[in-house]
Amino acid sequence: MRNIKTRIALLALGSLVLLNACNAQDDKKTNDAVLVTVNGTAIHQSQLDTMMRQGLSQGAPDSPEMRKAILDELISRELARQEAVKQGLEKRPEVKQQVEQASSEILVRALVQEFIKNNNPTDDQLKAAYDKLKVQIGDKQYNARHILVKTEKEAKDIIAQLNKGAKFEKLASKSLDKGSAARGGELGFNTPTAYVPPFAKALTSLKKGETTKTPVQTQFGWHVIQLIDVKPAPTFDEVKKNLVPSVQQEQLRKFIDDLRAKAKIEYRVAQTPAAAPAPHGAPAAPAANGKK
Repeated sequence: MRNIKTRIALLALGSLVLLNACNAQDDKKTNDAVLVTVNGTAIHQSQLDTMMRQGLSQGAPDSPEMRKAILDELISRELARQEAVKQGLEKRPEVKQQVEQASSEILVRALVQEFIKNNNPTDDQLKAAYDKLKVQIGDKQYNARHILVKTEKEAKDIIAQLNKGAKFEKLASKSLDKGSAARGGELGFNTPTAYVPPFAKALTSLKKGETTKTPVQTQFGWHVIQLIDVKPAPTFDEVKKNLVPSVQQEQLRKFIDDLRAKAKIEYRVAQTPAAAPAPHGAPAAPAANGKK
């Protein structure tokens, strides 16, 4: 029960602004069952459902106990909201600003959701995105192993041991890259663009089964690289679904750009906003003097 209450508390914090905004419209709802009233203010089924969905997305169980805990939290929060109004807190300038900001964020989120719902990318748009991506990442995927060490000498010693018959996978256990070390140094299939340029250049110069004859330096240290296998890049059908979010994001960006182009935007201050004032008691930033 304590764990459920903890989940509810977290959900309440995440839902506070959204559900409080909904409270103002409670009396206008028609096909939404009233679960309870708190000093005359209704709490609706939709409010409970909203928090329940958020709980499910975080792994909470959909159970009578969970729903009762959510309803109890909604009641407590409504009482707190009423007390805040009673104290006049909603009239404070900083509170008004936060409410306006929250309202703006809710509307923007609603617009984005509506835009995405009504603008499903076509196959032609997805194919164009795929072709553009393929030009950038190439037409091959490489499965490699690597061993990362601090110094060139260490890397040369590893290469010498490999030349004497040592197993790459065993030596990889000492790699500074602990994630791949646990897999014998294996990185899995990736396109060269997944790696920093020196690593990618060395990798693509190898043939299957080959290991770099000299250490490869990157900003992470010194690498010994072995090419395990090569295969073609994913086909359009294999990645089609994965392309949808990026295409929708590009469509949304163009939509916003179009709104900006049509809008009348008048800057009343410098286009680079001034820094926020330092908190009370905090030291002010030193004046720029050209020295570091």
